[in-house]
Parts: sequence; C-alpha cells; structure tokens
Amino acid sequence: MKIRKPISFVLGIVFFIFGIFILIIGGISGIVPLLIGASLIYLGWQGTRVATIIFGHTLVVIGCGLITMGIYLLPYCKPTLLYIFFRPLFWGLFTVFGGICAIYHGFCQCVRCPKNS
Repeated sequence: MKIRKPISFVLGIVFFIFGIFILIIGGISGIVPLLIGASLIYLGWQGTRVATIIFGHTLVVIGCGLITMGIYLLPYCKPTLLYIFFRPLFWGLFTVFGGICAIYHGFCQCVRCPKNS
C-alpha cells in the first residue's frame, strides 16, 4: 500500500516518538503529541479530505481545553525552557494552530483535486 502524504506520515512518526519520550520522562502530558502523531500517521497513510477536516476540528477543540488547563497552571509554572515544552499551554497553542492548518488544508486545491489520483 502506498503512502499518500509522506510529509504527514513522517511528521506523525516524529510526534509519536516525541509523545512516547514525554510519557517516559514527563508523565501524562505526552498523550497529546502521541495522539496527534497517531492521527497524522493515519492521515498520511490513508487520509482523505473529510478525515483531514474532522482531524482539524478535533485538534481545535482539544487545543482549547489544553489552553484552559495551561492558563490555570500558570501560577505554578517554573520558568525553564524544558518545563515549558512539557506543559499543556504550549501543547494547546500548538494544537489549535495545527488544527487551523489542517482545516485550511482540507479545503486546499491540492486535496480537493489531486493530479496523481
């Protein structure tokens, strides 16, 4: 079976491995990049336009929840660079912007009318 979107597939593998690393090192906050990575692997393998749009909307909703949790945790934050990458506010912002990108990409000409299919 051919990989349809190699960039999404490779990015998904990177996020999946990064999520496993965060789960081992930092705890529960690694679930978000793990799930994003698994979804990107699926989208890179068999993703369609509708799946990309649903994935984008799901990311926006999850990201809003993470931003809310991250804002509540701000008074307890330690100002180190490594600590920032393990907190939900960073992953919430990353997820919301990634969701917006996926929604726009679902309506992009390259997805609606692929030349190679």
